[in-house]
Amino acid sequence: MTDEHQTEGPARPVRWATITGVEVTPVAFADPPLLNSVGVHQPWAIRSVIRVRTDAGVVGLGESYGDQAFLGRLRQMGERLVGERIVDLHRLEEIARDVLAELTVSDTHGLTGTLSPVKSVARLVAAFEVALLDAQGHQLGVPVWALLGGQRRSRVEFSGYLFYKWAGHPGQPDDEWGPALDPAGVVAQARRMVEGYGFTSLKLKGGVFPPEQEAEAVLALAEAFPGMPLRIDPNAVWTVDTSVRVAERLRGVLEYYEDPTDGRAQMAEVARRVDVPLATNMCVVGVEDLPEAVRLGSVQVVLADHHYWGGLRASMELARTAEVFGLSLSMHSNSHLGISLAAMVHFGAAAPNIGYAFDTHWPWKSPEEDVVEPGVFTFRDGHLDVPTAPGLGVTLDEEALARQHRRYLEAGILDRDDTAYMQTVDPGYRALKPRW
Repeated sequence: MTDEHQTEGPARPVRWATITGVEVTPVAFADPPLLNSVGVHQPWAIRSVIRVRTDAGVVGLGESYGDQAFLGRLRQMGERLVGERIVDLHRLEEIARDVLAELTVSDTHGLTGTLSPVKSVARLVAAFEVALLDAQGHQLGVPVWALLGGQRRSRVEFSGYLFYKWAGHPGQPDDEWGPALDPAGVVAQARRMVEGYGFTSLKLKGGVFPPEQEAEAVLALAEAFPGMPLRIDPNAVWTVDTSVRVAERLRGVLEYYEDPTDGRAQMAEVARRVDVPLATNMCVVGVEDLPEAVRLGSVQVVLADHHYWGGLRASMELARTAEVFGLSLSMHSNSHLGISLAAMVHFGAAAPNIGYAFDTHWPWKSPEEDVVEPGVFTFRDGHLDVPTAPGLGVTLDEEALARQHRRYLEAGILDRDDTAYMQTVDPGYRALKPRW
């Protein structure tokens, strides 16, 4: 009798590829004048593209922030990774801590959580972890979601991300989106999002105009799109009382209420006084924040962000821990390219406890300005199909990378600074918290 599980011989061990070189390329792509609680987007969004080369010929791709100091840290870390195996992900945090011995932080635009040495390490780790997972996937011939525990869903849902915006950048022609400075403009923008991408939920970036005016915009959306799940995110610039007043005005309209006020204690006070779930990417930014947030009842939804949390594995840890505490998950977005979008989709494919559509800035970027070859991602009914190709499932477009690097050199923007850019238009502008 033979054992059906018997093998013909011992499995051959994998000889994991070793890193032979790392390239960090800053890029820029056109960004509309999207308004937020600390100012307005500059004409160019800056990002970094990471390419990890190996002795096995496989290449791993990553994408991250593009601020000048952060680029320097990425390059330092890339140099120290040469000689490491692509499987030894635990080494990333050790090397990142060495690189950041003299701390320099990035992402200072004020729209994410607190800056700290821990988060600076997490950002560095995330940039390279995605690239190494991509390389592992290519070496093994499996998608990244397989390395995260397997595929839970074949499609990942995204939400249309609405912004108040000017018609165009000062001194430049109006862009194709036009202005959105009142409820009618926001609804028109939403129609274009829904018609173009099929989104079945919508989020408005608030904190720009008086809260009553922003509530009117959400109510206009509810009238224009009956039954559609809606969200608003004023980035914590409202007081507790203002947050409660707006929630009462929008009773029965919001699917969740994102960061209306600042800090876990104040969010908990709002939660006690309203009947809508509170969400955050600002007051819970690490697993260590969860116990207090749960004890206080600060939030019911946490927005993951693999760039900010320390990579895809750390985001999976967040998902499992949040599930233990009875919290649900969505995902935060910033201006991004196709490599980041791919990483978000693989996380969405594998993660437990996803209760809401993910954010994405994707529609705000021209398809011609991406750095990956087109054709992998097409939105249908607000969803993206999960790739089945090895790694992230995207391929770097060399000509596009060179073009967008030239854009970076020509743009002359070394750091994202929404407040300083707003002050070129309104010299008296100040980023205030709270503002209302």
